[in-house]
Amino acid sequence: MRTLTILLFLCTVTGCARSTQGLAPVHGFDVQRYMGLWYEIARFPHRFERDLVAVTAEYTVREDGSVDVINRGFSPARQRWETAKGRAYFKGDPHTALLRVTFFWPFYGTYKVIRLDKEDYAYAVVTSDTYDYFWILSRTPEMDEHTLAELLEFARSSGFDMSRVEFPDQSQNMQQGSGPASVPLRQPQQ
Repeated sequence: MRTLTILLFLCTVTGCARSTQGLAPVHGFDVQRYMGLWYEIARFPHRFERDLVAVTAEYTVREDGSVDVINRGFSPARQRWETAKGRAYFKGDPHTALLRVTFFWPFYGTYKVIRLDKEDYAYAVVTSDTYDYFWILSRTPEMDEHTLAELLEFARSSGFDMSRVEFPDQSQNMQQGSGPASVPLRQPQQ
């Protein structure tokens, strides 16, 4: 009975989410090339990003090897920018894209890059330690449809529930000159 109680408690706390332990982080990772500004192209919805558009993540390496993280998005409902600042630390080898990140110490989450354009560092697919977290990031506020479709298929075949994916509007970033002038990204046809 005690074991069952502990299991039920753990399931309540963790939500019995499936672990991404079987998804390997990118090896041969170059943290210096990963630094800078990334645009959020696709994501799974979460309360901390609810209704935010023009979402970006900016990474900066510190002298001690840790990484400063600044996530930013615009809330149309509040008519203001929301910012979250955090810090990430490698869980081991700094050439493996597996980090722990905190936005509210002492609580940490996993930041795992599972797919990366190693040639140009132009896009990345990121998750956490469960299948509840998923992002596609790009160096530009929009991504060509072929690359996006390929990354969505990679995610689907890796076990992510693609019925949950949403595509935050990046048109505000494009209008501000942060990227090429273009129409906002829309969900590709199935």
